[in-house]
Amino acid sequence: MKYVFFLNMGGVNKLSECELFLKNMFNDPYILGIKNVFLRKFVAFIIRKSRLKAMKQNYEKMGGKSPLTELTQKLCNKLNIKTKEYKFDFISLYVPPFASDVLKKYDFKEDDEIILFPLYPHHSKTTVSSSLEVVQNALKNANIKTKLSIIDVFYKDAFYNEIVIKHILEKNKKHNFKTLIFSAHSLPLSVIKKGDLYEKHVNEHVELLKERLKDEFDQILLSYQSKLGPIKWLEPNTSDVLANLEQKALIYPISFCIDCSETIFELGIEYRHLAKNDYELIACLNDSDDFVEFVLNQVKM
Repeated sequence: MKYVFFLNMGGVNKLSECELFLKNMFNDPYILGIKNVFLRKFVAFIIRKSRLKAMKQNYEKMGGKSPLTELTQKLCNKLNIKTKEYKFDFISLYVPPFASDVLKKYDFKEDDEIILFPLYPHHSKTTVSSSLEVVQNALKNANIKTKLSIIDVFYKDAFYNEIVIKHILEKNKKHNFKTLIFSAHSLPLSVIKKGDLYEKHVNEHVELLKERLKDEFDQILLSYQSKLGPIKWLEPNTSDVLANLEQKALIYPISFCIDCSETIFELGIEYRHLAKNDYELIACLNDSDDFVEFVLNQVKM
């Protein structure tokens, strides 16, 4: 049997998980790059306490949970119906289902294969490296010695980009807007300066998509969302781009495959009062039939 595990940061499933999410995220050395463990825990505690109330309020506006877990489960369900050669499941980094608990569900044999599939189109140490390290440690701790494969980032994949373009154009059939904004999750510049590939990959991805979409839109922009704290992050900020928007626009969350709080709340709700003009948010690929086909193509390569 071949087991495919999707990897993601995870989405809060209930309000009581907000504190757990913040605790685990800011104790992640890839996220909060403080080498001294005691100091990192102390800073993480301060950040957690300062952000907890606002985070809960945001999730209340979303109905008390992120859509990410439910959508990822739907994706797995569709894939498991589609094929018997593979078993699909998912692992979250900061909230359940955690790696150790998911791995306990299966009786792995030596001739089985485990395929790790980070649901990130672009590489960053804060996402791909962090998730892979946690799962690989869990496999080692559980003494699981099956063959292990890893799906690489896929922003250059032609079929993936065909799907993205299709979803953008289908959305624009209803609106005929002439401005398209690709919104990517931001990162601190300090992370990029240490050699993180994320900005390079996002820029390359946008250029690939621009080449295909240049005849459909007069203006195609890249911006970054989810900045946190006073330090310098990748720019321009999506909030600033929207505040100066001269005409109606579409927004595509280019760094996400599954809708989450950053897409549903931040882009869908929070930024709307900042926007100078109306905009329409394009859903992530989620559990669409197109994305199901893409995933199957990737694991069979």
